[in-house]
Amino acid sequence: QVQLVESGGGLVQPGQSLRLSCADSGFTLLSLAIVWFHQGPGKEREGVTCINSRDGGTYYTNSVKGRFIISRDNNNNTVFLQMNSLKPEDTGTYYCAAADGSPSNLRLFLESYDMDYWGKGTLVIVSS
Repeated sequence: QVQLVESGGGLVQPGQSLRLSCADSGFTLLSLAIVWFHQGPGKEREGVTCINSRDGGTYYTNSVKGRFIISRDNNNNTVFLQMNSLKPEDTGTYYCAAADGSPSNLRLFLESYDMDYWGKGTLVIVSS
């Protein structure tokens, strides 16, 4: 059974960095495509980046492109989200979600919200 657990959130100042982790304690992330979602205060949850299971291909929305990096460590069943040059608008809860298989179009996959598994989230606050 897949159980996703996020960690690494916290309070940082604008311009600083954080690295979030998404670990699967129940199964393996190797066969799963992973999405990081962001939900800002009073806003809807939206996907910001994803990584494919088969070839490790990635996709970023314009809001995080060039600042965030998603990666996976299959040996340790962990997916990371390196968040650089953080802005106040990056504040919110970050959720790790996963789906079985290898989507052929990562942008459509991210926008579909069609996930099989969800973590409970980790809170990031960017404030001076």
